[in-house]
Amino acid sequence: MRTSQWSAAALAAGLVVTLAACAPADEGGEVQTGQELTMLIGSSGDAETTAVQAAADAWADETGNSVEVIAASDLVQQLGQGFSGNNPPDLFYMPWDQFQTYAAQGFLEPYAEDLANAGDFLPALRDQFSYDGQFYCAPKDFSTLGLQINTDAWEAAGLTDADVPTDWDQLATVAAALTTDDQVGLSMGREYARVGVFMNQAGGTLVDGDAITADSAENAEGLAYLQGLIEAGSLKFPQELEAGWGGEAFGLGKAAMVIEGPWINGAMRNDFPDRKFISVELPAGPGGPSTFAFSNCWGMPIDSETRDATLNLIEFLTSDEQQLAFAEAFGVIPSTESGSAAYAEQFPENAAFVAGVASAASPVAFQGAAAAIADFNTQLEQIGSAEPSSLLTPLQDNLQAAFDEANG
Repeated sequence: MRTSQWSAAALAAGLVVTLAACAPADEGGEVQTGQELTMLIGSSGDAETTAVQAAADAWADETGNSVEVIAASDLVQQLGQGFSGNNPPDLFYMPWDQFQTYAAQGFLEPYAEDLANAGDFLPALRDQFSYDGQFYCAPKDFSTLGLQINTDAWEAAGLTDADVPTDWDQLATVAAALTTDDQVGLSMGREYARVGVFMNQAGGTLVDGDAITADSAENAEGLAYLQGLIEAGSLKFPQELEAGWGGEAFGLGKAAMVIEGPWINGAMRNDFPDRKFISVELPAGPGGPSTFAFSNCWGMPIDSETRDATLNLIEFLTSDEQQLAFAEAFGVIPSTESGSAAYAEQFPENAAFVAGVASAASPVAFQGAAAAIADFNTQLEQIGSAEPSSLLTPLQDNLQAAFDEANG
């Protein structure tokens, strides 16, 4: 890594990004050697960190380079600190909700079309990580949300396969049945990335074409449904269960059901190996089925001096073989068409996550939206007592302001 190139001027907002002219290493050149790369990741736990470190070490041994993998405690904050301090990592997880902002401000190297496997990625993911018509960074993998059920708790409550919920009413019924003095029926992150699913299932959305539609009756219905579960005592958030995230609450036995993605598989296997569970598709709301699809891309800072070596590392990390290894280690779904097809055959227990793609929506992520969503997440601390409109009106205003600014 080097520090001299990241001047404030070069990183100013609105900078026009152009592709570097150098060819990737696998297009005729040799892989750079002796490079000391740093990689910043937002890990779901030890299983993911260990798997990424093992992959980086394998590539480093093969190419004569080294990679320091850093598991961020706060990825967005540490990434921002790296850029503001002119010392960004050579490679990093670029969160889906930050991509448009970072690309628009000229922080990212638009390298993706130079990858040997550029044409292999799922079209929807290429679109998600394209800015101004240019494919910027390789989708790392993707995930959808599903409903995890503690099968021991399920049986203890006298529930059977016929009780697996497929709609909101059934979800409320089983959440109540599973709630005891020691566990709550349902838990999930108190954030738009979970709560927003219920808004979508009610038929709502935050953006409809060129219109901001956050403060809608449908979105209010989604929040009101969750408030009903809270009032019934069958929904609590991880903070209320002394857990850091939904998966931890689930693993500790403090929640009988949670809403998480396939990354929970690795976390359970690594941290709570005795937890028995299944994952099913999320129940449908009055507006139909819906889940969120998430993906990070492998971000590279603009004008990287380690571009060739980093590009080669990204090709290694996004190969079907390596992505399937990640899938086995911590449950993510490969981002390539052939890799995701192989995943569906290899991991039939995760069929719910693959099936969710059919009704999946990408969380809102246009330039500037992240700050509005962050504010909404803060407002959600009051979801148990606030009127839905008092949560949605400021979200509407903040998203509208961000949208207007992003579109001139």
